[in-house]
Amino acid sequence: MSKYTKLLTQILIGQSDSNISFSDLCHILDKMGFIMRVRGSHHIFRKEGVAEKINLQKDGGKAKPYQVAQVRNVILKYKLGGSENV
Repeated sequence: MSKYTKLLTQILIGQSDSNISFSDLCHILDKMGFIMRVRGSHHIFRKEGVAEKINLQKDGGKAKPYQVAQVRNVILKYKLGGSENV
């Protein structure tokens, strides 16, 4: 199992949202085909076919827990967690 498959599993389970690295969360979104735009401290991710935009901000080196939950909801809603995406 790759590092990012483990990370995706950790995100989808949702028991450790406060322990997800900001850079890992950005990287997994990149692997899923999201395009990142940085505006100040905001990292905004968009993807064709996904209505929601994902707006992430660092909290130290970690992603903010509520933002990890938002990413999880988008992954589940659009069924983006398949093995071809990680």
